[in-house]
Amino acid sequence: MSEISIVSEIVKKIRRNVQKIIVGKDDQINVAIIAILCKGHVLIDDVPGTGKTSLSKALADSLDCSFNRVQFTPDLMPSDILGVNIFNQKDSSFEFIEGPIFSQILLADEINRATPRTQSAMLEAMQERKVTVDGKTRPLPDPFMVIATQNPIEMEGTFPLPESQIDRFMVRIKLGYPDEDEETQIYRRFMNESEIPVLEPVLDSKQINKAVNLIPTVIVDDFIVKYIVDLIHTTRQGSGIKVGASPRAGLALYKTSQALAALEGRDYVIPDDVKKMAISVLSHRLVLDSSAKLKGRTGENFVEIVLSKLEVPISK
Repeated sequence: MSEISIVSEIVKKIRRNVQKIIVGKDDQINVAIIAILCKGHVLIDDVPGTGKTSLSKALADSLDCSFNRVQFTPDLMPSDILGVNIFNQKDSSFEFIEGPIFSQILLADEINRATPRTQSAMLEAMQERKVTVDGKTRPLPDPFMVIATQNPIEMEGTFPLPESQIDRFMVRIKLGYPDEDEETQIYRRFMNESEIPVLEPVLDSKQINKAVNLIPTVIVDDFIVKYIVDLIHTTRQGSGIKVGASPRAGLALYKTSQALAALEGRDYVIPDDVKKMAISVLSHRLVLDSSAKLKGRTGENFVEIVLSKLEVPISK
């Protein structure tokens, strides 16, 4: 077995385990696993009842990693996530009590219900994998990732995520409603809540890190790099766009394309890898102007238009 094929075997293990809870949704599960392999964060964005929290929990349960879940609410404070210094009267010193962010996987449930101040407290952790409290910086565990869920429909009592935080999510996943066959399976499988399986971990941190270290070895030819650069630059142009994709978005597309190639057993990236990852990586990062929103345009629409117009490169 080649080293790259190890990645596809690892992905199959995780996907099989997750699908004991989640019916179907192969593509969405693959995107979430790709983010894990790229040390990225995942935003699961959909209406209530479609399995956002179930998918997040199933992914966490499949990995033998420390896990914490925080239910985001308007009264949640930054210290509730990061931790706080408490004065110890016995030795007259301050003792730091770690918050739930000090875990390898943090599930931020309904993240857009917290205030901007609390959301912003996570920026350093998501980008630099460290937390600064009262002037002292502490590293977070390795691996570290945030899996966040949000409901895009309900606006009362919610706060839109700031662009700086949205840009730190490597991918956004939309689960969508199940088709008729999938919904029938859901009813038959989970009608009795006592029969819902308890997932056991299928990978530990050492195995995850081994797969993570293989992703950068996937070859990305110059013509693929140019395709990614052209795609990123095109998102910054044209009518209807206010803010295009950032260089961070381009790096995310580069890395996730490598991971997708490895998932499929290849040690090189092809243009189709870039195209398949583009919507998940780019659409949530784009800010459309008011005229585009009035026309019902979305980030997904814009990325699809860009992909259709951009010439697909051919290896020379």
